[in-house]
Amino acid sequence: MLDIIKAIILGIIEGVTEFLPISSTGHLYLADEFIKLDEPTAFINMFMVVIQLGAILAVLVLYFTKLNPWARSKNQLERRQTWTLWVKVIIAVLPSVTIGLPLNDWMDAHLTSWQVIATTLILYGILFIIIENYNRTKIPRFTDLNQLPLTLAISIGFFQVLAMVPGTSRSGATILGAILIGASRYVATEFSFFLAIPTMFGASSLKVLKYFIHGNTFTYSQVIVLLTGVIVSYIVAYLSIKFLLSYIKNNDFKPFGWYRIVLGIIVIGYFGLIR
Repeated sequence: MLDIIKAIILGIIEGVTEFLPISSTGHLYLADEFIKLDEPTAFINMFMVVIQLGAILAVLVLYFTKLNPWARSKNQLERRQTWTLWVKVIIAVLPSVTIGLPLNDWMDAHLTSWQVIATTLILYGILFIIIENYNRTKIPRFTDLNQLPLTLAISIGFFQVLAMVPGTSRSGATILGAILIGASRYVATEFSFFLAIPTMFGASSLKVLKYFIHGNTFTYSQVIVLLTGVIVSYIVAYLSIKFLLSYIKNNDFKPFGWYRIVLGIIVIGYFGLIR
């Protein structure tokens, strides 16, 4: 029962932080210090990744019609635009597959530390503030996803590779990258959502595959814990996405930058001085 409660808390953290540019990895790493599941390390490591499936489902549900090229409500042009959007997403995910996948195990083994997480939290927090100030008077070149060229889609994909470093934030890296190349905040955010679908599904599938390859299995209680985390992350991510889309209509990302800086300092203070 206690692990169910912990899974609910971790699911809430994942749901809130996955699409906000504040690093779900950084938050879950901190949470693991205080809310550690009473399960083997292999299961915990797998759980922390696979609960992202709930966040993916939230994107699919919210954008089902927009992402569905067979939707009856769409005309021929809209269906063609939907297929083109999927092509952009698939192309944008290629850098993560070709560059990120071979480095995945090395990154997990060498960069998952509080020092790295604190550094990336603060660094990208500063970058958000600098870039938002720089773009304050600039007019975005791309205010519609249909305007986004394929070449720039893959550029955003290269920014996503940076998110392999813990604490960076996948959404943070892709949103920053998209804004830098001229996308509006709304376009940058939506494309980041869509890019998450194959990226996070692939990462979760790979984690589960490795879990079984190493001889692990699921107990009944572990299945319940995992499903609880996924379901809770779905519900919370659904609300988090709606909040973010509403927020960026009239606001910038600087508050998230300041939040990252403060959290990074807290991580340094706790792990470097108190622990």
